[in-house]
Amino acid sequence: MNPDDIGKAYNTITHLWEREEFDRNNGIEAHKRAISFVENKGYALDVGCGCTGRFIDLLQAEGFEVEGVDVSSKMVELAKQRHPEVTFHQQDICQWEIPKHYDLITAWDSIWHIPLLQQEPVLAKLVNSLNKGGVLIFSFGGTTEPGEHTDDFMGPEVYYSSLGTNGFLALLMKLGCVCMHLEYEQYPELHTFLIVQKVRSIDE
Repeated sequence: MNPDDIGKAYNTITHLWEREEFDRNNGIEAHKRAISFVENKGYALDVGCGCTGRFIDLLQAEGFEVEGVDVSSKMVELAKQRHPEVTFHQQDICQWEIPKHYDLITAWDSIWHIPLLQQEPVLAKLVNSLNKGGVLIFSFGGTTEPGEHTDDFMGPEVYYSSLGTNGFLALLMKLGCVCMHLEYEQYPELHTFLIVQKVRSIDE
């Protein structure tokens, strides 16, 4: 599946995040931890922002100026309704030319949907879009080896990929980042998140 297909799939299931029983605390503590490492609370970017706005609310409360990007047109439409003051981009993160540099970038439960061969260039793009000292937080499948699969757990068939825990760590170190926190937060399930800080550019 390509990112456009993922966007179309998510267009059909926005109701899953609009239900009263949706846990708006999902990922919040992880993001608070990430924010604690940020040196300058300037611009922030929410990649795969979805429609709940919960990370945008948190980042705004912490003093960030936030933007969001999502490949799903319906998610972006709902996000704009919730936060009309925020700039949202309906874009494929694999192709999008990120417009500025940020002090924090989050990609929670989002970039695991991009093609496996795009994982390295997209991570490089996100790190290159951080200011020095900036922080990236993202979730992924904490597998031992790179891999990809599809499932229909949410309804429509959806694609997932991962470089694996060591693959992501090795790549991010090569990109000039230091690991600040790694957690298998739902173990024995493999939902995992990483917080890294950019300490140098790759050409330094």
